[in-house]
Amino acid sequence: MRLFNLKTWVRYYVALLKRLGVFRFSLLLAIAIISADSALQILLAIYFDEPLSIADASRSIMIGLIITPWAVYFLTVVVGDLEEAREHLGNTVASLQEMRQKDLLKTHALEKEIIERKKSQHELVEAAILLKSFINTSPDLVFHRDLNGRFVSCNKAMEKLTGKTEQELIGLTPFDIFPADYAQQVVARDKKVKQLKQEQIHEHWLHFPNGQKAFFEVRALPLFNSESLCTGIIGFGRDITERKKYQESIEKNIRHKTEFISTISHELRTPLNGIVGLSRMLLDEQLTAEQTKHLKTIHISAITLGNIFNDIVNLDKLDRQRLNLVANNINMLDFISDLKSLAFIQTEQKGLTLQFEQQGDFPDYVEADDTRLRQVLWNLISNAVKFTQLGSVSIRCWSKPVNLDQVELSFEIEDTGIGIPENQLDKIFAMYYQVEGNTFATGSGIGLAVSAKIVEAMGGIITVSSKLGQGSTFKLSLTVNRPQTEHQEQQILADLPKLSILLVEDIELNILVAKSLLEKLGHKVDSAVNGAQALDKVKQNSYQLILMDIQLPDMDGYQVTKKLREIHGQKLPPIVALTANVFADNKMFIAQGMDDALAKPLSVKPLNAMINKLFKQEGGHQHIEPLSKKQIAQQADTLFDREMLVDLMDFLPTSVILNNILLFEKLLPEYLDVLDSNMIAKDQKGIVSEAHKIKGAAGSVGLKRIQQLAQKIQSPDLPAWWDNIDDWVELIKSEYENDVTILKKWVVANGK
Repeated sequence: MRLFNLKTWVRYYVALLKRLGVFRFSLLLAIAIISADSALQILLAIYFDEPLSIADASRSIMIGLIITPWAVYFLTVVVGDLEEAREHLGNTVASLQEMRQKDLLKTHALEKEIIERKKSQHELVEAAILLKSFINTSPDLVFHRDLNGRFVSCNKAMEKLTGKTEQELIGLTPFDIFPADYAQQVVARDKKVKQLKQEQIHEHWLHFPNGQKAFFEVRALPLFNSESLCTGIIGFGRDITERKKYQESIEKNIRHKTEFISTISHELRTPLNGIVGLSRMLLDEQLTAEQTKHLKTIHISAITLGNIFNDIVNLDKLDRQRLNLVANNINMLDFISDLKSLAFIQTEQKGLTLQFEQQGDFPDYVEADDTRLRQVLWNLISNAVKFTQLGSVSIRCWSKPVNLDQVELSFEIEDTGIGIPENQLDKIFAMYYQVEGNTFATGSGIGLAVSAKIVEAMGGIITVSSKLGQGSTFKLSLTVNRPQTEHQEQQILADLPKLSILLVEDIELNILVAKSLLEKLGHKVDSAVNGAQALDKVKQNSYQLILMDIQLPDMDGYQVTKKLREIHGQKLPPIVALTANVFADNKMFIAQGMDDALAKPLSVKPLNAMINKLFKQEGGHQHIEPLSKKQIAQQADTLFDREMLVDLMDFLPTSVILNNILLFEKLLPEYLDVLDSNMIAKDQKGIVSEAHKIKGAAGSVGLKRIQQLAQKIQSPDLPAWWDNIDDWVELIKSEYENDVTILKKWVVANGK
């Protein structure tokens, strides 16, 4: 096969050409061609049996000599081209092999780089997961918003605050998750961050979905890319509620300390003035040397103690006096006599003239806090004497009857002292205020402020008029009650009319209790359990009095009253509100269309007083006094509502009642947490709302004390409500577990 292989012959040919060279190869080729041609001529002659001529041989030789150079040239060129091609191919192959080697090296490097990149990407992913996990475990808020104010990402704390997952939050703006006013503030701060490229810090109360509030310190910072361009806002929020609570506690303690020191120092200084005055008078008497020595010690000690009190009272302000007013039967003859004696002692010490006038017929007794009233008047008299160097002090007292049960007392203290500038009269009752340029103002500046608050708490009015250099006049007016004798009370009770009463109340137990009391007093009672039924019964029947509960299932008591007045006009009998808030101001109910108000549960004395005022006295529809503190304390003695529970156990098995108590025990801590956050935030609406929940929950299981405390907490109109609310909440926290435990035992012991 190799003999007929052209490639083999070509290879031999090329190899022979290279070995012999062109000349020798050409010569050899020529001889080969001539020989071949001659051999061919001979073979042809023999075959055809013809004679071989010299011409034919010569022709063969000539043809070989002519063809050989061209054939050799052609073959040489072909071989050269082929050789060049072969060499080029060899070089190409070498280059390709070199390139292949380089590619192998690059491929290896690329594979290594890919492995390293995958490793880096894995590490980056792990780092990102770790960072995200770290951010999610942080209790602080973390969020990212773009330049358009839309959320890009956030952590778990932000999800908890908004009640939305990160995916739900993405694309939303502050207006989609925050109240409009706060969202507007956020947008404005973000704009400022982008403009100034500086951190902005603010503090704000934020709301959780469950109603709980937390006080956050929120930081917004610009987020920059690698080219230092702001690409968005990154924010952090830290819950500083505890710090806020601690600050509030500190401020409250400081305020309480201020109130305590101010009140005690002022109240002690008032009787101390009597000690100073009396001791000075005794020093003018004929005494032994030892008595004089001891008396001087008393006198100097009293003056020193007064100066110490003045130095102690360097507090910032007195926000509100927590005055405990105690109404006593004041003997007006003795009271005015004491007032006159004190004024005489003080004016005599400075050589001033005392003018004391008493006008009108004073009742023998009035009901008022004699200590507080005396404190105010003594302070006014002491100031009049202190700021008068020459001249006189005039005291005028008069009384004027308001009605059969009340009388208006008025006291006017006038002096001829230094007076008060007109532009400072409106500031004279401010805490720590002293008249500018007054060289006689050596006190703390709290006397008139405390006096004004006492008078306000007693329902009175204190005013001042003055002319600079001529003197000042302080006037105190106070309406007080005439105390009734036991005989008078019995006579009033005997004379009370027996009424036809409509009781509008939706709770069956309350209807039973109120109806029993009213019928025992001789009244005829009908009842309605909702507003619609009340409207229908008033339309069909004639009543002399309507007792209206405020909270009804279909409409509130105010709405029912409004509709009744629209329908019946002047023919409608008096409507008296029934409220569980024993401290509520009757003015609030009267402003809503009621004629008066009574506290629940009904009590005989307030009920009779209301009937007496509405049906016997002239100028009816007067306000009744709220229950006394003694009555409130008696209501709080009982931990739970036994009567309601007894009725409840007639319908429900013991296990159901106990389950309800357990549910209350579980929910109350959550309610208290939300209530605490609202208190720290000073959110009155939130406090009232959460306290209402607690009141309803406590009432549903019969926990009367907790229900009453919650009622107080949800009643911001109570006197000194804000000052007392902490105590009420703490009382619930400290006592509810004990109340629940006792209630469980009672239910088990009395259940069926």
